[in-house]
Amino acid sequence: MSSHDRLAALRLAPLLALVVLTACGPTLLLPGGALEGEPASAPEDWRFTDEVSTIQLETHPQDPYSVNLWAVGIGDRLYVHAGANRSTWVEHLEADPSARLRVDDRIYALTAQRVGSQDEFDVFADAYEAKYGTRPREEDVNVAYLFRLVPR
Repeated sequence: MSSHDRLAALRLAPLLALVVLTACGPTLLLPGGALEGEPASAPEDWRFTDEVSTIQLETHPQDPYSVNLWAVGIGDRLYVHAGANRSTWVEHLEADPSARLRVDDRIYALTAQRVGSQDEFDVFADAYEAKYGTRPREEDVNVAYLFRLVPR
């Protein structure tokens, strides 16, 4: 291989690595596409997620977009939170609430509902602090993007 070919290969390596990493689910801070896993029915109790730091959420079914997020399970309710950040996944859920969630290798088909009750937000915030050791960013329900994920 000539030095020109080696240089060209070295320049392409980061791009190829990025394509491989983002072709599936999200990796670290990079969003991904469609999630893969075993389809499962939503559980009656999401507290098993207390043992899972990060879940993967897929939005925008027409062109799947997935991210790594923290999640809090309180009985039959599971919550994801973006603070006051109107990120891409938030915009997707507001346009189409259909979502898929991966915990371990199980995929759950869910619908996102934005939380509008400050009382419900406060219960979430206490559970969030108990799980992660810090309060959620932005605790005003009128400003924060908090979604309850329910079975479809």
